[in-house]
Amino acid sequence: DEGFSERARLTSIYAAFLQNAFDPDVGRFRNFMTYDRQWVADIGSEESHGRALWALGTCVGRSRREELRSWAAELFEQALPAVQSFTSPRAWAFAIIGLHEYLRTLGGDLRANQIRAELAQSLSSLYAENAKEDWMWFEQSVTYENARLPQALIMTGRWANLPELRERGLQSLHWLAERQIAPEGHFRPIGSKGFWKRGEQPAWFDQHPGEAHAMIGACVEAYEATGDRYWLVQANKAFDWFHGSNDLGIALYDPQSGGCRDGLHIDRVNRNQGAQSTLAFLLALAEMRRTQEVTSVSAFQQQVSLAA
Repeated sequence: DEGFSERARLTSIYAAFLQNAFDPDVGRFRNFMTYDRQWVADIGSEESHGRALWALGTCVGRSRREELRSWAAELFEQALPAVQSFTSPRAWAFAIIGLHEYLRTLGGDLRANQIRAELAQSLSSLYAENAKEDWMWFEQSVTYENARLPQALIMTGRWANLPELRERGLQSLHWLAERQIAPEGHFRPIGSKGFWKRGEQPAWFDQHPGEAHAMIGACVEAYEATGDRYWLVQANKAFDWFHGSNDLGIALYDPQSGGCRDGLHIDRVNRNQGAQSTLAFLLALAEMRRTQEVTSVSAFQQQVSLAA
């Protein structure tokens, strides 16, 4: 059908871009290209590499096109070794999420399982070094894409049967969630204009869509790991942020254009609708729809069980 043809065309374009971004000589992705299609740097950031692995892993784990899964698996395997030398906690987390998706299909890959465990242990050790009773966090500051760190631990603890990692992930996510709720009860992510350094007051602006998306992903994972509906409430708060349940009472998602504003400033919404922000909303929407379907099935099954 026409819709499928368009998706297939776009998928081929994006896959070609990702393939071209990878430099097999160094085993790393590049992530800045000029308008005349020249790469700006030979090696991209660790975090962009982790995101690329996340995308490839998701393709392996969820695509219905066998040839696409095969291509993604091959590129994933070439790019994976580099993460073992990374020092960025967010790159570790992105790679772990990508590994989780990859292992949906190729669960018997021993090297992938080993690297996931190594990266998760590095995150767990970071948490053990920095977390105190009044500061249950991985670093001495809370910056961006924050919820991805506990999400990666919950995910690994759940699927690799490592309960200590699962509990540390849940503990740190709960601490973060409680500190991202405004007095009025809505979601209020840590702002990028200063972030939150330990011992100081958190910055509440500028608020970016990526933080809401990250919180939704982490809370959904926490709900699936525990069955505790507290996490569904937190996911819904984060999703409602896109629709105006925020500090300014202004929606970031624009139903007319299908785009998402780039964030909330202290006195206005950012009028730009960038790709990253729009993707954050669309992925959050997909996550919420999938969760709604799963919880509806679960509730139905529970009713059937009670009736029996």
